[in-house]
Amino acid sequence: MQRLGSNERALWGECQGSALYQVCAARADLDSKCTCPSRKFPCKHALALLLRSVEQPFPAAAEPDWVREWLEKRTSRKARPAAPPDPEAQAKRAEKRLERVRGGLEMLDLWAEDLVRDGIASLEERPPAFFGQMAARLVDAQATGLARRVRRIGFLAGSEPGWPRAVLEELGLVALASHAFRRVDDLDAPLRADLRQLVGFNVDKEDVIASGDRVEDHWVVVGQIVSEDERFRSQRTWLRGSSSGRYALVLQFAPGSAPFEETLVPGSTVAATLAFWPGAFPQRAVIQERRAKVETPVARLPGFDDVAAFLDSAAAAYARQPFLERLCCTVRDVMPFCEEKHFVRDRAGATLPLAGFDNWMLLAVSGGRPVDIAGEWNGRVLFPLAVAAEGTFHALRGEE
Repeated sequence: MQRLGSNERALWGECQGSALYQVCAARADLDSKCTCPSRKFPCKHALALLLRSVEQPFPAAAEPDWVREWLEKRTSRKARPAAPPDPEAQAKRAEKRLERVRGGLEMLDLWAEDLVRDGIASLEERPPAFFGQMAARLVDAQATGLARRVRRIGFLAGSEPGWPRAVLEELGLVALASHAFRRVDDLDAPLRADLRQLVGFNVDKEDVIASGDRVEDHWVVVGQIVSEDERFRSQRTWLRGSSSGRYALVLQFAPGSAPFEETLVPGSTVAATLAFWPGAFPQRAVIQERRAKVETPVARLPGFDDVAAFLDSAAAAYARQPFLERLCCTVRDVMPFCEEKHFVRDRAGATLPLAGFDNWMLLAVSGGRPVDIAGEWNGRVLFPLAVAAEGTFHALRGEE
C-alpha cells in the first residue's frame, strides 16, 4: 500500500491491484469505501488498510479531496431525516404483492393438477429443473415459502421406498395451502399468521420481540443441527422448558463462517425469556432476555414418558396447524433397534421409525439399555439429534 495517511476522522491509502485503488475508512464506525469492483463489503483492500493501521500508525496528513467528499456524503446522509411511511403507498405495495402471490398460486395449482393427472410414478426420473422452474416462478411471484415446499417435493421423489406416499402428502399440503390462502381473511388470526408465513410473508424479529407471546423458563437445549449452502449457514436449535414443558425452535442464520448471534450448546440449560412467533401452534422463538446459563450438563432429557404420549401430542399439534414441517420429539426410556429398519421401542412395545441407516452411534451409546432420545419428527420418521444415557448427554448430529 502507498500514500498512507490519517487524521482524527479517517484513514486512507492507495492499493495496487489490477489497477490502483483508492481505499479509506472512517474512524467513527470503521465504515469503508474502495474504488475496486469487489462485491464483498468490506473488501480485502479495506481490511488490509485497517490491519496495516493496527500494526503501524499512519502518518498524519490533510485529507485528499476524494476522502473529504466521501466523509461529507456520509454526514449528509446521516443528517437527512427519514421520511415518514406513507400508508397509502404501503397499502398499494401490499395489494400489488397479493396480486403477484395469487398469480403464482394459479400457476402452482395448474402445475400440481398436471402432475397428478400424468401420474407421479415417473417423478423420480424428472430432472431437477422440473421442480426448479416451478419454484423459480413462485419466487418471482413472491411466494418464497411455497417455492421451498416445491423443491422439497423434488428431493422426496425417489428418495426412499415409500416416496410416492410422501410426495402425495406434500402435494396435498401445498394444495391445501394454495386454496386456503384464497380465503385467508376468513381464518382465525393464529392460523392466518401461519398460512401467511408458509406462503412467504415474513414477520420481523423486532415485531416478535415487541409483541410476541413471552415465556420465561429454564430451557434445556435438547438438539441442534446446522445446514450449509454456498453463502449462508442456518442453525436449528430445539429447546424444552423445564417448567412449561413447551418446545421452542430458535432459528439462526449467518453468512459464510461468521458466528451465530446466540450461542446455544446442546445439553446445557439456559435461563431466558423467549418470544414466540404468532401461530396456531407456535414453535419458532427468539431469545428476548437471557439471564444465566446453568453449566451442569443435563443427565436426562425432559420429555414424554412413552411413544403414545408423544404421538397424542403430535396429533393435537397437526390438528391445530396442519402445515407443520417438523416437531421436536423427546422420549424417555426407549431402546434403539436395528433390524430391517432402525427404530426405537418404549417399555410398552410401541415404536418410532428412525430416519436413515447411520444411527450406529445411537446404538453404541445405548449398549442395549434404555436411553432418552431427542430428534425432529416429520410425521413419518424421527431424525435423532441427541441421546442421554447413563447420566451423559451425547449430540448425535451437528450438520445436514
